[in-house]
Amino acid sequence: MKRRRDPVERADDGSTDLYDVSTWEPRSALDRFSYAVYGALTYGLRSIVLAVAFAITLLLLVQPAVLVAEDPFLGVFFGLSVVPAALLAAFIWYTDITTNEPLGLLVATFVLAVLFATFAAVVNSFFRPWFQLVPLVGTALFFYLIVGPVEEVVKLLAVRFFAYRSDSFDAVIDGAVYGAVAGLGFAAIENAIYISGTVAQVGTETGLFTAATGIATVRALVGPGHVIYSAIAGYYLGLAKFNPRHAGPLVVKGLLVAAFVHATYNTTVGIVPGMVAELTGLRPDAAFVSYVILFNGVIGYYLYRKIARYRRRYREVDAAVPDSPSSELTEFDPPRR
Repeated sequence: MKRRRDPVERADDGSTDLYDVSTWEPRSALDRFSYAVYGALTYGLRSIVLAVAFAITLLLLVQPAVLVAEDPFLGVFFGLSVVPAALLAAFIWYTDITTNEPLGLLVATFVLAVLFATFAAVVNSFFRPWFQLVPLVGTALFFYLIVGPVEEVVKLLAVRFFAYRSDSFDAVIDGAVYGAVAGLGFAAIENAIYISGTVAQVGTETGLFTAATGIATVRALVGPGHVIYSAIAGYYLGLAKFNPRHAGPLVVKGLLVAAFVHATYNTTVGIVPGMVAELTGLRPDAAFVSYVILFNGVIGYYLYRKIARYRRRYREVDAAVPDSPSSELTEFDPPRR
């Protein structure tokens, strides 16, 4: 999309210097200083956010690290708990019919999601007691107003922070890929915290193994949901990048869908399996597993339909022809160099 021009610039034949009239580029010392201040604020703020996230992450990972140091075998449970989510993220990456995403960007998005997940942990911990004071609907409100929106925002922030700004993010479907990787990173640290918290409450060696097996199995089932929800939000982030006029509403739409689905899962997973077990005679654990797989299967199919439609249109229009290397920036993105 071409840069919009002021009427004076449009009417000029190129013979007049329109600096500070209708065009601008850094020329004077003040111009260059202003440019430097803007860059410092932009990148400095990012550095502060990363530093804070890193510090909180270290605090939250102290317990898992101590437990693994005392019993290295627990690391196997941490790893196994993210296998289903990792396989799902790999499948979404495989469905990307466009150019492969750089490994560095994928790893960076994963790490950022791990770091930013701690912000969600802090916010959730702060608001949870207040919502527990609300009778009957307090828990559901907590999931819909806090947990769902906050966790989906921090996962999308992990994509928006770095990968989104890269020229390698050159197709709408890339948003789903990076969103899935962000969901994987979020699931990884969340699983580590949940598993370590459960294991720390167990005293005996036999009880420890049983508790670790049980909580790791539960977290393995929960992890794919994070991948699916953030991949949906990421897909709309991809749409936003290539539709700058509607970027804001598109990002909001993706977050609304992801947060609503996320909160609905959190609200129903503690109720529906018990009802199913009582009505059908299934064991509670079997009812839980069945419900989680069914719920994530339905939402996953919604995501799959979006990706499949994109892939079909890509083939139909022979979209492998490269686009212009320049693209319109959205919001207040600093210029790429």
